[in-house]
Amino acid sequence: MDLGCGDGLLTRIILQLAGKRDLVGIDPDPAELMHAKESGIYSALHEAGGDSVPEPDGSFDWVLSNSVLEHIDHLEPVLAEVGRLLRPNGEFVFTVPGPDFHACLRGPLLPGASREVYLKRIDDRLAHRRYWDLSDWESALTVNGMGIVTAVSYLNAAQVRRWESMARVTAGVLYTIGGRRQQPIEIQRRLGLRKPGRRMPMPLARSLAGLVALGLKDLPPTTPTRFGCYLIKAVRQ
Repeated sequence: MDLGCGDGLLTRIILQLAGKRDLVGIDPDPAELMHAKESGIYSALHEAGGDSVPEPDGSFDWVLSNSVLEHIDHLEPVLAEVGRLLRPNGEFVFTVPGPDFHACLRGPLLPGASREVYLKRIDDRLAHRRYWDLSDWESALTVNGMGIVTAVSYLNAAQVRRWESMARVTAGVLYTIGGRRQQPIEIQRRLGLRKPGRRMPMPLARSLAGLVALGLKDLPPTTPTRFGCYLIKAVRQ
């Protein structure tokens, strides 16, 4: 099961490396599910929240959730549903931002600008609800019959800052233009930018990549090693 599958693009990229799987996609957004259907990678798609999946108990060998759980306000019912849907020894593989995500960000570009305000706006734009550490995840999973077997930290501070720089000139611009009242995905739809197969012209993409990369360097070796995200695998006990 692909929990929070969205348009299926990221999962399709994963499957190019991992090989085809029999996948069921779950997402509450009908517009994204329409694109997911066109991707051709799902045997079934459900318009549903993660706390109410219309599938029988023990239906799945594994559940994938890529950068989804941090956006859910009430997470406990979703983890309970994952526990219900997994077969014994089934795997729950998910990625989430970790407690050092904020520390990895460069912060505001303007001198004297408030870092606290900047971080709040980042969280509002990204709709991030939590930055749990591994003990928090272990506790929440254990209650629902799952236990962590591996946890890998990824995206170091330099890499997070590269993402931050790209986000400033993409989603960040859209969010600001919309008066910080709409999420970037809503603005993209209004502008017709979410159509399947739409690509930025390559010359423009190269120019934008060069602009974004200006001044971006790896952090000095003396900088404390921090990572912005976790890749966690838990098993149904």
